[in-house]
Amino acid sequence: MTSRPETARRDTGDTADQTPGDAVLRRFIGYDMKRAFNAVQADLNATLAPFGLRMVTYSVLAVVCANPGIRQSRLAEVLSIERPNLVLILDDLERAETVERVRAPEDRRAYELSPTLKGRHLCDRATQAVAAHDARVSDGIDAGTLGTLHTALRKIARNGQSERSERNTHERVSIPRA
Repeated sequence: MTSRPETARRDTGDTADQTPGDAVLRRFIGYDMKRAFNAVQADLNATLAPFGLRMVTYSVLAVVCANPGIRQSRLAEVLSIERPNLVLILDDLERAETVERVRAPEDRRAYELSPTLKGRHLCDRATQAVAAHDARVSDGIDAGTLGTLHTALRKIARNGQSERSERNTHERVSIPRA
């Protein structure tokens, strides 16, 4: 018996996660990534809620803590956040007194961002919770496979940002099945 290509599912060896009716989509890596992201995002937001943070506000705070003085425009680029959306996120973090926005001395049109002491402490505590969350969602996946997954996801991100003509020049990565 052969299956039709348009409904064939990639053989992942795991049938426990199949939702009735979505087999037509499960053959696409993007769909599996979306399903995984939705689960990770929901769990991470629940993990961060006691800190008054969400995935996006934690991400902004973490990058600002790691790069004090980062320009607002650079932060938007690093996190792939539209500038108007970043302004709203920064407004929230400023109201919480975790981030300071100051005009750049050499370019008064630009803002530099720095964490406050409260922001650094909050980021440290939240990062511990995020690390525990990360361990929980990757439970049962060995370190080698996780490394390969990180590499593959970064390549997928680059390929998705590439122009169509460049997409065929990137090296392909295969993820070994455990």
